[in-house]
Amino acid sequence: MPHKAMHRSQNSRAASLRSSTSTPGPVILIVRQGIFIVIWRITKRALRMAAIAIVTFFVILTVVFFCQRSLLFFPTHLDVPTRLTPWIVANRTIGYYREVPNARTIWLMTHGNAGQAADRDYVLSRMSDQDSLYVLEYPGYGSREGRPCLESINQATAEAYRILRSQNPNTPVCALGESIGSGPACSLAGEETPPDKIVLVVPFESLESVASKRFYFLPVRLLLLDNWDNVDALQDYAGPVDIFGATDDEIVPIKHAKTLATQIPSARFTPVSGGHNDWALTDQVKIRQ
Repeated sequence: MPHKAMHRSQNSRAASLRSSTSTPGPVILIVRQGIFIVIWRITKRALRMAAIAIVTFFVILTVVFFCQRSLLFFPTHLDVPTRLTPWIVANRTIGYYREVPNARTIWLMTHGNAGQAADRDYVLSRMSDQDSLYVLEYPGYGSREGRPCLESINQATAEAYRILRSQNPNTPVCALGESIGSGPACSLAGEETPPDKIVLVVPFESLESVASKRFYFLPVRLLLLDNWDNVDALQDYAGPVDIFGATDDEIVPIKHAKTLATQIPSARFTPVSGGHNDWALTDQVKIRQ
């Protein structure tokens, strides 16, 4: 009997031990539950923050997409003093000009994204006094009706160019593009009779490349509505191209002008001192055929 009692006692202790090791006690359950709650709270907070970040990003994308032209074009509508004369065609002011009798060369200028055509009389100091200058007014700039965009500006540029060609059949007609105006100037390379020469000042290879560097955190290629691609526009242009890049340009860094020049076999590149808006102050820029 003592042996049987001892055996039952040992079995009982073994069963108790198995039970204690296989079934967590109340303390362990509470700890596990606490850890689970902490992990779940952290996960919920992380998911909430990620959702806020994603929503914010898409809000930014939406705002940029629908407001991009107001971020790209800065027209003025002022009555400014100028040495240029209103260029009126069919009762519309399509630009401003300085006309020279028996001009050796006629220049059509497409200007930068800010201001208006009447502001651009500063270019006269970089030109020959034997050449005529016509500065295009973009749609939505100055007193001209319309809205600026790639399509409307290119159409206005082509219209003005064809007018000058038809009125001056025996005089060279050249294009001068400044900054964003390099886009419409290069688009004239696709005309039936392209410009006799194209001069580009502080230009870019493509607007997308400039925007991508500035807004590196956005999918610019998907968002950009007005992407002038000057490399593509000049691929089949056989005439001479002069390119001037400003060494201290912070708006369109000089590397964009250099890249454009390397892609165009007929291009001649000249670095000039100063910033984006200083090019007319240096004798390094000479606008000649």
